[in-house]
Amino acid sequence: MARSRSEVSAQPSLIAVGTVVWLASELMFFGGLFAAYFTLRSEARVWPPSSVQLETLISAIATVALLLSSLTLVFGTQALVRGDKRAVQRWYAITILLGALFLANQIREFFSLTFGVSSNSYGSIYYAMTGFHAAHVFAGLVLLSIGLILLAGEQSAHDRSPALDSIAYFWHFVDVVWVLLFLTIFVIR
Repeated sequence: MARSRSEVSAQPSLIAVGTVVWLASELMFFGGLFAAYFTLRSEARVWPPSSVQLETLISAIATVALLLSSLTLVFGTQALVRGDKRAVQRWYAITILLGALFLANQIREFFSLTFGVSSNSYGSIYYAMTGFHAAHVFAGLVLLSIGLILLAGEQSAHDRSPALDSIAYFWHFVDVVWVLLFLTIFVIR
């Protein structure tokens, strides 16, 4: 029996389904990192070691920039629904700028901290967690840039919607993971 056009369009796009499945595997990956962190923490007498000095205030400011980038991406998604291609491009550009500021702070922090990846178990898990997250932010910035390029084409922004939605899912995932990392590393300690 053939399906009607409305039944076909009601199905999620293949790219959306693939993105959700991939993000589920990413969730398991980061879940493993959190499990390792809390396992190491439970075995340590002092956590973090007294020699570790984190830049909590600067990281909190960078966190705000990353959270604002999710908000600007939501504004871009709303503009996409309205069909306002220019506004989508503007919001994507602002999102990229905020994400780049966050990533620049991460890189600066990697070079300014007084401990390294091989200093102790804290250093190892700190750099593993924040390093993998930074790699995901970089990937998200690349994807957002590709989204911006897609928006520059002749097709309407609405025609690009499944790809842009998947990029947004990934970016919001990266932001949520960072909030959990920030709380774990900088607040709970």
